[in-house]
Amino acid sequence: MSVLVGKKAPSFAARAVVNGEEIIENFTLDQYLKEKYVIFFFYPKDFTFVCPTELHAFQEKLEEFRAKGCEIVACSTDTEESHWGWLQMAKDHGGIQGITYPIVADTSKTISINYGVLWGDYGYDENEQLAATGPMIAYRGLFLIDKEGTVRHQLVNDLPLGRNVNEAMRMLDSLIHHETHGEVCPANWEEGKTAMNESHEDVADYLAKN
Repeated sequence: MSVLVGKKAPSFAARAVVNGEEIIENFTLDQYLKEKYVIFFFYPKDFTFVCPTELHAFQEKLEEFRAKGCEIVACSTDTEESHWGWLQMAKDHGGIQGITYPIVADTSKTISINYGVLWGDYGYDENEQLAATGPMIAYRGLFLIDKEGTVRHQLVNDLPLGRNVNEAMRMLDSLIHHETHGEVCPANWEEGKTAMNESHEDVADYLAKN
């Protein structure tokens, strides 16, 4: 599993479903460069159990993310047709109808590999036949990408462990605060709370007050 923090987010062009219904060719995160932050997250599979709870949770906060200049993009190794079909299924039946942000189809699994979140590996067996170990689906990876295309935060959960969307928002707020004010954000910092300058005096003062 690779650590991408501080590195450029791997570029790709792939099919995606946008606005809950339109399948487009060659979707890329490069369209947001210089303009938007991006939260790019992977989920394991369509038509599953934990995954729709996460997808709907991001949709509920979508306008709040966008108000802060951040776009949400999801991805799994399912096909675009599978994404589209799940998007037609009502929420009360386990579907993701109502999701409007892009959902990328990583059918080649190269996006998941490049982001270091693919569960499984390709190799050759004793008969020199290509084989896969593992289910070859994505872990619950999440990447916060800045406007320059650099990964500033990443989180990878195992399949049973759903993510906290409020924590993704907190990390975005932390990045925006640091870029705006030059301050660093201490443990459990939230928007509106006191941050710190990078000095021993400021750290000592902060710890004394908290």
